[in-house]
Amino acid sequence: MRRVVVTGMGVVTPIADNVKDYWRGLLEGVNGIGRITKFDPSEYYCQIAGEIKDFDPLKRLDRKEIRKQDPFAVYALYAAAEAVEDAGLEGVDPKRVGVIIASGIGGVGTMERELRVLLEKGPSRVSPYLVPTMIPDMASGLVSMKWGFMGPNFCVSSACASSSHAIGVALQAIRNGEADVMLAGGAEAPITPLALAGFSSARALSKRNHEPERASRPFDAERDGFVMGEGAAVLVLEELEHAKRRGAKIYAELAGYGASADAYHITAPHPEGEGAFLSMKWALEDAGVNPDEVDYINAHGTSTKLNDKVETLAIKRLFGERAYKIPVSSTKSMIGHLLGAAGAVELVATVMSVHEGAVHPTRNYEVPDPECDLDYVPEGARQVRVRVAISNSFGFGGHNATLVVREFKG
Repeated sequence: MRRVVVTGMGVVTPIADNVKDYWRGLLEGVNGIGRITKFDPSEYYCQIAGEIKDFDPLKRLDRKEIRKQDPFAVYALYAAAEAVEDAGLEGVDPKRVGVIIASGIGGVGTMERELRVLLEKGPSRVSPYLVPTMIPDMASGLVSMKWGFMGPNFCVSSACASSSHAIGVALQAIRNGEADVMLAGGAEAPITPLALAGFSSARALSKRNHEPERASRPFDAERDGFVMGEGAAVLVLEELEHAKRRGAKIYAELAGYGASADAYHITAPHPEGEGAFLSMKWALEDAGVNPDEVDYINAHGTSTKLNDKVETLAIKRLFGERAYKIPVSSTKSMIGHLLGAAGAVELVATVMSVHEGAVHPTRNYEVPDPECDLDYVPEGARQVRVRVAISNSFGFGGHNATLVVREFKG
């Protein structure tokens, strides 16, 4: 089997617009949640989110590249620019480089804006850019156009598991010989009136408006819903021998991928965590890793009652008594839930845990929940050698994905 390694990464998140500061912020427990400023949220029961702050896309992109594009695509382009630079991809054969960037809802902000134009001014005033700006696959298309990458190129959309599925499919593309390099990740810009209204109507969001920094509290007994976030992450995946020939920096090995379905409910997870269990089990089998070898779990950890309980249950089922000895943390406790981009942003954190020998905390784990009784690293960042780590993503519709990252040994 062709082995696959991570040779570059880029991010845009509510706490930083580059990997170095993002990782440092996670270790320090920096909060990225605050009151929504993109529009007036006062009519909503949830008025908080993880917004991108002080973002200047011109630091990495040309003005013409981002003109008329939806924010989710701009975030993707920006993260890809950092990843390509980080990996030093100059001189690679563009026909052997592919792009798979996921999004759960794509350009929802563009759709809302043009719908208002339709209703207020009529169909003739709707922008001709509506469709190519709104569709979720445009992020992958724009990235390929910018660098001329001509390999496999498409979008994966599976709700909150989207970018983990995209990365898993990219892994398979390299293993199968379809490409030597794949840019894979996810992008989302869901902080809009319609998206907030939809999740609010589903009663899925936190109501802790008075203290937004404490609202996202995965596994805590007082959790009351997730907090939306926005941003993107792109990872450069590369066939090992290809990376070695060009002297690429290697962060870690992407060793396994597992995907499953709950086959249960449109929003609620399987009550026994069957899908989550299978996703993790199959990912470890794909990587050739025994459960006893896992040193860290980057959890889906949404801060919702059912998800956190069921994920904990699935972890205990797979790892047995050893589950209590494995550090488990949720990146969402600091940046919120980036929906289709969550898996990629969290995989960057997982790769850094393996590369740097540290795990970030789960912020706001203050009141123990008897049903969530694992080691969630509540005390702050922890220095620990991480030889094998897994990252979980579970989405509406019962879509589950798990990725396995392994320490690279030269």
